[in-house]
Amino acid sequence: MRFKLMAPYKMSRGQEKAVKKLISKFRTTDKQTLLGITGSGKTFVMANLINNIQKPTLILAHNKTLAAQLYAELKEYFPNNRVEYFISFYSYYQPESYLPTTDMYIEKDSDINEHIEKMRMHAVSSILSREDTIIVASISCIYGLGNPEDYEGMAADFLVGKQMKRRELLRALVCIQYERNDKVLGAGRFRVRGNVVDVIPSYEEDILRIELEGETIKSIKEVDSITGDVKVSIDKITLYPARQYVVPEEKQKRALEQIKKELEEELPTLPALEAQRLKKRVNYDIEMIKEMGYCKGIENYSRHFDGRSAGEPPFVLVDYFPKDYLLIIDESHQTIPQARGMFKGDYSRKKNLVDYGFRLSCAFDNRPLKFEEFEKKMGKTLFVSATPAEYELNVSGKPVQLITRPTGLLDPEVEIHPIDGQMKHLMDEAKKTISRGNRVLITTLTKRMAEDLTDYLVKEGLRVRYMHSEIDSLDRIELIRQLRAGDFDILVGINLLREGLDVPEVSTIFILDADKEGFLRDERSLIQTIGRASRNVNGKVFLYADQKTQSIKRAVEVTRYRRMFQKSYNQKNNIIPRTIVKSVAESKGEIKSTKHLPKSEIKRRLIEIDAKMRSAAARLEFEKAITLRDRIQELEKSLDWILSKEERDTSKKIP
Repeated sequence: MRFKLMAPYKMSRGQEKAVKKLISKFRTTDKQTLLGITGSGKTFVMANLINNIQKPTLILAHNKTLAAQLYAELKEYFPNNRVEYFISFYSYYQPESYLPTTDMYIEKDSDINEHIEKMRMHAVSSILSREDTIIVASISCIYGLGNPEDYEGMAADFLVGKQMKRRELLRALVCIQYERNDKVLGAGRFRVRGNVVDVIPSYEEDILRIELEGETIKSIKEVDSITGDVKVSIDKITLYPARQYVVPEEKQKRALEQIKKELEEELPTLPALEAQRLKKRVNYDIEMIKEMGYCKGIENYSRHFDGRSAGEPPFVLVDYFPKDYLLIIDESHQTIPQARGMFKGDYSRKKNLVDYGFRLSCAFDNRPLKFEEFEKKMGKTLFVSATPAEYELNVSGKPVQLITRPTGLLDPEVEIHPIDGQMKHLMDEAKKTISRGNRVLITTLTKRMAEDLTDYLVKEGLRVRYMHSEIDSLDRIELIRQLRAGDFDILVGINLLREGLDVPEVSTIFILDADKEGFLRDERSLIQTIGRASRNVNGKVFLYADQKTQSIKRAVEVTRYRRMFQKSYNQKNNIIPRTIVKSVAESKGEIKSTKHLPKSEIKRRLIEIDAKMRSAAARLEFEKAITLRDRIQELEKSLDWILSKEERDTSKKIP
């Protein structure tokens, strides 16, 4: 099936020119850079490029929020093709580590988000079964994923009319790690009722019903898991394994022998205590794998299960793509440095585990790709950024420029104000913005500053939330949706309010401590943050600074140049600037965490829910009252955690 772009509008002259240049240059070179300013329609240009080139596409984004935004936009552009989402499935992750100075071993602890895991599985199954697939991924996709040949080779094919005994069917499901559960049917499970076998693929929502007649498959149907209604009858289906990491039985036996051999080689090189620790750990893991098929931390033996040599790069998501694929690295000035840093961080943590007898040396090979290895897998690559870095420009040459907006919107006006009296000025300007029906972004340097500023503004009667790295990725998406919908007016944040954030309702941005030179206030960061206000016709940015740093000067110069260039373009083409109009998606669920709320808001909610609980109990609606009571307990825990955190922070300051 071919990609088919469906959009309610056509490309502007600037976009059409950029796409033609990219297509032309890809005939002679494998790497290019698209320098596109905020609001110029870079995502639409990407979609048109994919539609013209007709290759499976992997799009990398440097954070989960931006990845989700790209995923949603591309899903609208390609409704009849596969558009998938692939990010880290951990809601919480504490890696295994050892601190020799305190002799402290920290066991791996994690909480997997089942919804995201299902989306990852769906992405993998799509790229293996269909060429018209786009996967939007975070940089975590360069971490080890398992051998694609094993994953595809272990897939089970079911065909109407195929000779298959019931026992063979059940064995086939168990071999690809599906679990039998006749009471509770869920993703990655199957149930048996006579000659009918119901299975829910680990990457789907609906039930796959396989009905046998004697020793033949009589029918295969897709059934709605909620209503039980038959959606469609299918002649043939390929069912992929229930987990991403699967190993054929013959490979497992060979791998266990290699693990034993490596253990025998390493034991003589370690001191007595470390040797005893390693021997006990590895022998226990081997027994678990023999009996159960897995063990805790089985990924640390992945090199043996994959059949790789020491130091050989792991299999990653890119290996599931055909060789002739398109790679788009969005906000490349941020994504490329992430790719460079992943291997070194992983290696330094595992070195202690190996040196002190907690892991075999093969644990080093359960890792992300080194940047040089990632480069070799790139193929046809498009770097996309409003501020491309030296690496992109060096490998791709002169960038294709996209510095006009089809909407005619200008870069925002930029004003610099002294730090003295900044709060009064900020609140006055914020109230003006809110009175026009627009939204406000405020960026700070630290998480604590964001929390304190949020509490202060709430006390002044403003509707405020804050966003930071502790908030789950899906909750961040909902938080931005709520800002757009007008559930609150001001969002305070740190580094998450930069690249790619698409909120056309935001017309005013305040950048605090703009003269504090560093990663968050360098030229590139300031240009990116300023760009968030360029989707609104009333766009304005206030920098609070007592001195004009070189970064501020350069950022203001670039913004003014782009503003004048767009003005000239508008006059030549008779374009009147207009704010981007974009529908607000429906809520996918409430944010259960309270990490984005100020203390006063949590206290207010406690009072409201307590009143509702007592009212429900008075009406004898005890189930509702119990649910509200549980919610009160969650909020009280959150409030206790915030207050104890403040006490800890205060005690650190006391000499």
